[in-house]
Amino acid sequence: MRAWIWYIAGGLPAAVLAPYLPSFARQLVYAIGGIVAIVVIVRQLRADRIARRRAWWCMVAAMTCAATANFSWAVAIGLGGTGAGIRWIDATYFAMYPLIAAGMLGQPIVRRYGSALAGFTEAGVALCTAVVVTWVLLYDPFVRDRPAHSVDFSIAIFPALDLLILATAVRMVVAAGTLRATHLLLLGGAACLLTSDVLYFVSASLGGAWAGSGITSAGWSATYVFMCASVLHPSAAQPPADARPSSSRWGTVIYGIVVLIGPVATGWSLLRELGGRGLEVVDVAVPLVPTALSAVLLVIRLGHAGRVEQRRAHDLRAALHQQSQMQALLRHHALHDALTGLPNRRLLDDRLTELLAGGDGGGLILFDLDGFKDVNDRFGHPTGDALLVEVARRLESLLSPGDTLARLGGDEFALLCPQVAEPDLLARGERLLAELRRPVEVGGAELFVSGTAGARAFTAKYSATTVLADADVALYAAKAAGKDRVVGFDEELRDQQLQRSRTAERLRAALAADELAVWYQPIVALDGDRTVGVEALVRWCPPGSAPIGPDRFIPAAEASGLIVALGDWVLNRACVDAAGWYLDTGVGVSVNVSPRQLAEPDFVARVHAALAASGLPGDALTIEITEGVLVGAGPQAEQTIAHLTALRAIGVRVAIDDFGTGYSSLAYLRDLPIDVLKIDRSFLPHSRDDVAGQTALVRAIVDLARSLGLVTVAEGVETEEHAALLRDLGCDRVQGFLLGRPAPAAGLELVAPGAPSFA
Repeated sequence: MRAWIWYIAGGLPAAVLAPYLPSFARQLVYAIGGIVAIVVIVRQLRADRIARRRAWWCMVAAMTCAATANFSWAVAIGLGGTGAGIRWIDATYFAMYPLIAAGMLGQPIVRRYGSALAGFTEAGVALCTAVVVTWVLLYDPFVRDRPAHSVDFSIAIFPALDLLILATAVRMVVAAGTLRATHLLLLGGAACLLTSDVLYFVSASLGGAWAGSGITSAGWSATYVFMCASVLHPSAAQPPADARPSSSRWGTVIYGIVVLIGPVATGWSLLRELGGRGLEVVDVAVPLVPTALSAVLLVIRLGHAGRVEQRRAHDLRAALHQQSQMQALLRHHALHDALTGLPNRRLLDDRLTELLAGGDGGGLILFDLDGFKDVNDRFGHPTGDALLVEVARRLESLLSPGDTLARLGGDEFALLCPQVAEPDLLARGERLLAELRRPVEVGGAELFVSGTAGARAFTAKYSATTVLADADVALYAAKAAGKDRVVGFDEELRDQQLQRSRTAERLRAALAADELAVWYQPIVALDGDRTVGVEALVRWCPPGSAPIGPDRFIPAAEASGLIVALGDWVLNRACVDAAGWYLDTGVGVSVNVSPRQLAEPDFVARVHAALAASGLPGDALTIEITEGVLVGAGPQAEQTIAHLTALRAIGVRVAIDDFGTGYSSLAYLRDLPIDVLKIDRSFLPHSRDDVAGQTALVRAIVDLARSLGLVTVAEGVETEEHAALLRDLGCDRVQGFLLGRPAPAAGLELVAPGAPSFA
């Protein structure tokens, strides 16, 4: 149990026993109660366990006055004094009342609407009513109607002083609204004091004991108990902000009764005086003046209440308006992109669903920016963000009434067009891409970007999910066709997407079931017509069904991310196979590596592991990559260069596959870690008509490679004319059906020195 409970449990029984003590002992009990209260309050103040410390210092002063007076009265009784008359010690005791009132007035309570005067009009009305009741029930019958010499003024002043405490108690109840335990204990002490004083006044006026009757003695003693308990309760330490005002229906009823008591008591007093000795000025003035003042205070209270309600209504309207604005802002943020201010995917879904429900049909274009990642890597994300904002502003200028332009995330956008046919939808897509091709000024730099789009016309029979998925399939097809174009959706595209998904799932199972194989195609040096290497080519021959070509399962593996696992498997298989013939022939192996593999942080470690597990030396392995992997800047390109540099340090060569079919920039050939250029088969002449033009292109590539110290390998050599032309142009090596078709390792025939030439 807590200290305040222990104090009440021990103090109240002691207060009940006080009436059984002689007058001298009772006064000592009162004095001891005050001293204990002083000690307890001061201790709590020093421990910093009380809020509103000034209020409790007033309580300390009040208890000091009470203890001093009661101890002095005990001494006077012990010396045979009667205690009658007004002396300095009486004034000391009377000072206790305004000090208690000040302490209650300073208690931490809520200020409604910031007003420090909250509750004072209610306290004034209660005080006026109490004055009338005190006059009618106490002073008029017990003081005014008795001989003047029989009235002890030191006793008669008690009810008047009690009015101060009553007023502050009412103010505390009204202003605090929800009372804490410390407030209730203080009010309990005040109630004991007021009740005891009134009973003592009546008893003393009728000739009772000077030290108080049994009930009054117990009440005075209980006053000190409640005062100590109130300061010991934990709620005494809570600041005003912790309290919450509340309205009470019972409080309103009680307040109404208090308001009516004054006029009723005044009327009853006047009627009684008329029936007795007759009315005098004091008989009329004393009850009527407080009653009139109570009416004035009531009018003020009602006016203040009206203003408070007006302010509350105004604050409520302001709060509702602010809440409405906040909700609108939150709704806007929830439905719009924070960077560009365009509708986001959620709002696009809502409008697409609404458009489909309306049955009018329309079209959706999904598009993104080609090369946006390169902009972020080279210039930084702030420049990329500025580019997205400028793109959004430009495309907004192309909108027709009813259109919705949305940003779906990253560099992905969507345009929703109501009531548009597919030809018009494709035309809208072309206009968007044309606008994207215009250079953009961002941060002092002129940026060039393009876009790729997929379009889907629809009617009401489709769902929003289907339309979005179909437009995404068309976008994928546009990227596969070379980007910077718009492709419209048709059912064949959906079938192809479904086929890719199924192929990826089958490929995953095939890897686990070891259904794949690695075949090898020779790479022959033209100076001596000898085999100097082979290229590893993956093949898929499911048991009981036709082989599946790389052109089908490699794109599916790329799209699904399975290309990483597939590439690792091919690398390990090729290293194991090449180790079997390398020691005898010196023929190395070339392995194609996907950009997804190069993006793996541990790619170099995987190559190391494959070489170590197979026993193949590093200089017997060539890694083939596409030229697009090395173009650009940023973390991805830096990681790729770091990987390739680390591999070349252990002898692994790097070849650029299908050179000339990708990016046009040639600067990377001089600066980046590469050893071999593989000329794409598309550069070889296919007829007599294109011999001159194609020969010039091949010669340019061979001369460029020779000047940079790179080895050239021509792919797709199928005729002796191709081989002879390439030898004349100075190409180092060739690869194609003329020299050998892909075959398993066991059936591989390597062209040895001295074999027939291709001259």
